Amino acid sequence: MTNNRAVTEAGIIEYSDTGKGMPLLFIHGGHSNSKETLFHKGFDKDTFRLITPSRPGYGKTPLTENGSAGKTAVLFISLLDKLHLEKVIVIGISAGGLTAIEITANYPERVSKLILISAVTKKWLTNKDNTYKKGKILFNPALEKYTWWLYRSFFKVYPKMAASLLAKELSKKVFPLEKPEIEELYNMVDKQRSKRGFVNDLNQDIPQGIINKITSPTLILHSLNDNAVCIEHAKFAANNILRSLLKTYNNNWGHLLWLGQEGKEPIADTLYFINN
Repeated sequence: MTNNRAVTEAGIIEYSDTGKGMPLLFIHGGHSNSKETLFHKGFDKDTFRLITPSRPGYGKTPLTENGSAGKTAVLFISLLDKLHLEKVIVIGISAGGLTAIEITANYPERVSKLILISAVTKKWLTNKDNTYKKGKILFNPALEKYTWWLYRSFFKVYPKMAASLLAKELSKKVFPLEKPEIEELYNMVDKQRSKRGFVNDLNQDIPQGIINKITSPTLILHSLNDNAVCIEHAKFAANNILRSLLKTYNNNWGHLLWLGQEGKEPIADTLYFINN
């Protein structure tokens, strides 16, 4: 998978584009970018075309004036124009949920279906939340590369301990860590950087009522044990999107629904939704 760069009417955007067939637009979460592959798991590249842009502030997509979810939606629609794609399935993951909602609400003719995975669907954090405070310090654009370097170095030496620390941030459950899951987790972490994107995510919001405009069939997937984005975000989406279906899971890894063997169930539910 190679990364591409497009100059669109709305700005410069980095993206990956792999596979052929039905186009899926992945809108990644915090600390991620167009190199993200965890959520590609389960999608046959002979059946699906997987398009993953770096959101503004992440990867090589500049933040500039595109920091809001609404402006990011305009940028991503411009990318679809550049790729000559009239309609896609939008998959919003974690902090990418707000952009997925903006695209689906404002460009219904471009979205056949919406899938929200562990997604933020309203204002996520306030400056009183510990996650907000820690995020502002640890992932400040001046410090984040050192934070990630230290964590990855620690992960290489003490993989189980490093995975356990991250598990506490992502899940409300205490559970035994399996070696294949630790390896899969490191493959994800190894591609991550926060750059200017995560601090921007901490303050992101969307206009009240915009979620009610969504008319596309919508699948909402969320863990009952999610310790990063609480289940209330999924319930809020289900209550405000007319043609929506909410699926919940009692998985170990909470926020990371796709990780490990437990990922088979949400992947199967997603494929069924897409194909029916």
